[in-house]
Amino acid sequence: MKKIPVLLMGCGGVGRHLLQHIVSCRSLHAKMGVQLRVVGVCDSKSLVAPMDVLKEELNDELLSEVFRIKSTGSSLSKLGSLEKGGYRVFNDSELSRETEEIAKLLGKSAGLAVVDCSASMETIEILIKAVDLGCCVVLANKKPLTSTLEHYDKLALHPRFIRHESTVGAGLPVIASLNRIISSGDPVHRIVGSLSGTLGYVMSELEDGKPLSQVVQAAKTLGYTEPDPRDDLSGMDVARKGLILARLLGNRIIMDSIKIESLYPEEMGPGLMSVDDFLHNGIVKLDQNIEERVKRASSNGCVLRYVCVIEGSSVQVGIREVPKDSPLGRLRGSDNIVEIYSRCYKEQPLVIQGAGAGNDTTAAGVLADIIDLQDLFH
Repeated sequence: MKKIPVLLMGCGGVGRHLLQHIVSCRSLHAKMGVQLRVVGVCDSKSLVAPMDVLKEELNDELLSEVFRIKSTGSSLSKLGSLEKGGYRVFNDSELSRETEEIAKLLGKSAGLAVVDCSASMETIEILIKAVDLGCCVVLANKKPLTSTLEHYDKLALHPRFIRHESTVGAGLPVIASLNRIISSGDPVHRIVGSLSGTLGYVMSELEDGKPLSQVVQAAKTLGYTEPDPRDDLSGMDVARKGLILARLLGNRIIMDSIKIESLYPEEMGPGLMSVDDFLHNGIVKLDQNIEERVKRASSNGCVLRYVCVIEGSSVQVGIREVPKDSPLGRLRGSDNIVEIYSRCYKEQPLVIQGAGAGNDTTAAGVLADIIDLQDLFH
């Protein structure tokens, strides 16, 4: 049996579902000759780990308890001291040191997959150290790959040891497909994609003549948006995904060089207007402009889509008119779609489409990335 030690950082929606998938897939992975040994789980405040990470692991009963505790919004510190059960809980000042210690112990021996399912910039230094120590890295967190070029270069120094399929399109094989095209020597000259399930839903609902304010309220009620919908409407999440794809193509660009169209003006930003004020008074003022753009697009035989366009070293993110009968135009609901144009896919692009959002889907993509690394372990 090939054993893969796993250290998970981040126990939010994606991290919790990953633990659930690991437990539920035990028999499947056993048939594949693979066993995932979870040797550490941490949130922003605490780390839980076995007494001896070289020989022991967190059992499935404890992983289920972690899932339950994090589902209530509590910290892992609630697990308390479990030393009698063979487990330890480290808090605050010990967190970073102990996480690095696990990477040191396993990186050069049995190997270790450090999995980042957080949404934090604070994991970058730990990830870079993990790579230096010979660990593998699996990312759902987009921020490490969209930080400075210096950070990006250090993380991407050993491409065989890093997987980040779930940073773009949740579980869709966007990164894998793009890597195969690049490896074949087929130059990619253009990528167009609807990379936000939230904004995809908003744009498709606008076609039916509904006002933007009503659509955003409905999306929030359905759980499609962040607690503050402006986190989605700003376009920043799409820009991060665009930057990851652009850098994968070899472009040496930073976030500031991306042209981003926000769906709300600066005066309605989080620092100037509360969430409630924005939802009840602010966004209504944007209805007329969006309605006019929808009608104008319709008169041209088009619909509006919030897209990311990568062409050469240029990355642009915003609303565009696309033909109704195009793959992007036919997109409905919260699905993602990516069109890749290259020498081989010049007239008819490679189109990747499917569910591009959701904790369950994203966690499945992360799990597949971990299993994909199995040949690097003893």
